[in-house]
Amino acid sequence: MGLNARIRTRDGWAVSHAVVTVTDMTGTQVLRAEADAEGAVRDGTPLEPGPYTVIVTAVGYAPAASSAIVTASGRAEVGTVTLARIGGAELPPPGPWTVDPAHSSVSAVAQHLGISSVHGRFTDFTAAIEIAPDDVTKSRVEAVLRAASIDTGNAMRDEHLRSADFLDVERYPEITYRSTGLTVAGTDRWTVRGELAMRGVVRPVDLDLAYLGTGADPWGGTRAAFRATTQLRREDFAMNYNQVVQAGIAAVGTTLKVELDVQAVQGESLPQA
Repeated sequence: MGLNARIRTRDGWAVSHAVVTVTDMTGTQVLRAEADAEGAVRDGTPLEPGPYTVIVTAVGYAPAASSAIVTASGRAEVGTVTLARIGGAELPPPGPWTVDPAHSSVSAVAQHLGISSVHGRFTDFTAAIEIAPDDVTKSRVEAVLRAASIDTGNAMRDEHLRSADFLDVERYPEITYRSTGLTVAGTDRWTVRGELAMRGVVRPVDLDLAYLGTGADPWGGTRAAFRATTQLRREDFAMNYNQVVQAGIAAVGTTLKVELDVQAVQGESLPQA
């Protein structure tokens, strides 16, 4: 007896925070139930035979309404209800995600001599993401980069970047980032607020984040893709090296554009090779 339903996103993920309301033909509410962690709704309250309206709502999703006929058994079999997220692609399912360094990149671009750019990347890093189940803005991310893994394609320049003039990797071997909040910035776009610790200095740093979607991988797992950017000022992290060449042009620009291309695997660990 009662109500049975499954609430899913268009990608097939469970919507664990959905609420199902059943009204009769006069508009009177006769039943209200919440989905469990698997997106299933089961309520044993018997219903009088006849037609009803079933309305499914969830924060961040467009409501869905359908009709249901309750038979003499007093049961309403609603089946699977698919909700569409408001404003863009479906979000990844909640829980832990582990960033895959082999399919991700952390890069930075600095101006050189005022006329060109130097591109670098960190080759050794780990990161974890926790997608909150009921309110995505409560999701978290933490990342640790090995400062000595900086690679610009020039050994002499890389050694200089590892020195006390820049990253000072002997005293500060790790660069860390921990999020402190998340806000909606547009369709499939978010602003991640967090704190970046580098060279012994901790500063608030916001990331402009784009969510690119999820998909299955060849190893039986599920992956989510993200892209994020930000700009840093070297002087904010006590990197004041500023050799000046002719006409007052700095050898290395004072700002860095940071670009993150991230693939994360669902779960607390990466698949074994």
